[in-house]
Amino acid sequence: MPRYALLILPAFNRVYGESSVRLTRSELAVFSSRALGNAIVASEETEIGGVPYVTFETAEPLTQPDISLLSNLSSVYAIFGLEGDLLRPLRMRPLDRLTSDLITIQKYAGKTNEHFTKLLLNVTALAGDKGLGERLAVFDPLCGRGTTLNQALMYGYDAYGIDVDGKDFEAYSGFIKTWLRNKRLKHTAETVPVRRERALAGRRLNVTFGLSKEAVKAGDVQRLAVVNADTFKSREFFKPRSFDILATDAPYGVQHGSKGGSGLSRSPLELLRQAVPVWAELLRPGGAMGIAWNTYGGKSADLAEILRAAGLEVVDYPDFEHWVDQAIVRDIIVARRPAS
Repeated sequence: MPRYALLILPAFNRVYGESSVRLTRSELAVFSSRALGNAIVASEETEIGGVPYVTFETAEPLTQPDISLLSNLSSVYAIFGLEGDLLRPLRMRPLDRLTSDLITIQKYAGKTNEHFTKLLLNVTALAGDKGLGERLAVFDPLCGRGTTLNQALMYGYDAYGIDVDGKDFEAYSGFIKTWLRNKRLKHTAETVPVRRERALAGRRLNVTFGLSKEAVKAGDVQRLAVVNADTFKSREFFKPRSFDILATDAPYGVQHGSKGGSGLSRSPLELLRQAVPVWAELLRPGGAMGIAWNTYGGKSADLAEILRAAGLEVVDYPDFEHWVDQAIVRDIIVARRPAS
């Protein structure tokens, strides 16, 4: 059988790096089952030249489209074909349209690890009918300072978010406007008040940009919209069935509580129990919702019950649970909205 090796990207976060090989194997299993027709027979951790790799076998040789798809694995630096003791580099062609500093340049306390954000978006998108390859509309209903939004933009998707924290909204607005100017990308960006019955309901950042003037003229543009308002009011700002993907990293209830209309809660399940039915209405049929959460704040079975009660089908995925610190063990749950 053909054999391949994935060189793991070094993680700036030491703790996440210790879990990266196992998480890559779980992510690889999702790519295999959802996009490669279960082509990957088996995977394992293998040390080659003193460096950890994930090696795997396939029933048939991978095609270039297969390799291009696997190029988007969240923690993969390089892909090789194994020929005896030799590694043959394979051509990687990830979806990325923008430079990586869009993801890495922001540094602040509580920022989600970029590799994990990409993993969450990947496995959520693969649960949906459209997979990874099409122009998707991605919504993060607890978007903070935009890590998920930026990863969506990297892939060429349109990105939308909402967050109640005014400081996070201002920080992200300032960052993305500066980044677009520095990259000299043709764009428009404005922050406008949103009113309902003459009362201020929130603020909205609207951004449209293209990779070149020619692309903009041809209509090849990406859109970004972020609202500073309560996530429970998402339906007031976005239309039902607007998004292909909803991906979010729920508050962990440790360093900070879960913010919502009822105040500050230590249990993310309390926020999700109220918010998921609202979020589910925003998903298109065949779309998918992925939520990362702290397992100390609620069991997987409880969260699955919340998702099913909102009319979603929980996807049977491999283990993504991993240790973050003494108060946080993070996991992922993914569900999809039935196509009909």
